Amino acid sequence: MAFGKGHHLHLIDGSAYIFRAYHALPPLTRKSDGLPVGAVAGFCNMIARYVEGNGSSADAPTHVAVVFDFSSKTFRDEIYPLYKANRPPPPEDLRPQFALTREATRAFNLACLETEGLEADDIIATLARQAREAGGRVTIISSDKDLMQLVGDGVEMLDPMKNLRIGRDEVFAKFGVGPERVVDVQSLAGDSVDNVPGAPGIGLKTAALLIQEYGDLDTLLERAGEIKQPKRRQTLIDNAEQIRISRQLVTLKDDADLDMPLDSLEQRDAEPEVLLEFLNRMEFRTLTKRMADKFKVEA
Repeated sequence: MAFGKGHHLHLIDGSAYIFRAYHALPPLTRKSDGLPVGAVAGFCNMIARYVEGNGSSADAPTHVAVVFDFSSKTFRDEIYPLYKANRPPPPEDLRPQFALTREATRAFNLACLETEGLEADDIIATLARQAREAGGRVTIISSDKDLMQLVGDGVEMLDPMKNLRIGRDEVFAKFGVGPERVVDVQSLAGDSVDNVPGAPGIGLKTAALLIQEYGDLDTLLERAGEIKQPKRRQTLIDNAEQIRISRQLVTLKDDADLDMPLDSLEQRDAEPEVLLEFLNRMEFRTLTKRMADKFKVEA
């Protein structure tokens, strides 16, 4: 059945799940060979909780995908070579766990998506746009502020840790503008986490005030000479090109060429033998037993 009205797509920020799981739990190794599996264990528990919590609710998804970053290099590095250059490489004990989290996703029978040259956020943006245009609804399961530009017109977010829904009001509370102007504010304020330069000395609050006053980023930059505060005026005039580059970095690509049609993301129950084989191989005894009890089979 073609994805459309009445369908509900859940897009899970898988990369955020991995890092959250890694930092939330003490190191864990597989007893048989010492392979680090702490992040995989945390990831599996989060996915299991997600599946159990969404199986029978009235608002259950009809389609689900877990989306990952393919690698650290994307098209944004060509625009601005210093993009994310301040981030340290992943910890050594986390690296072997990336592939295992993809395997875990497939073991739970969830669509597992990643595309070379794109960030997970770009895949989420593209699928959210496609689903919205097809007449369906979208819930993005993430607390990532960069995804808040997508909220509205049938797209909302859910912070999985706080169980907090993020709609237009929550985006306004965070940025001081609606979702459609989030990119403008981020372009001015920059982002130290991702090494997006923005305009020196202009933070979120000032950026929001400027966008509220002038309506959008292009109008603000065209009329920067009218700003009364000399320092702020000069900053915007001197850094206009840097601000425009920042906009390219923070704008999510919602027209990516993806080879996964929405119909292929239809929600499917896990196959007990596949899931339990993976969990047993990881030596996650508690979760293996929990899943076996759920499926009413032997662990």
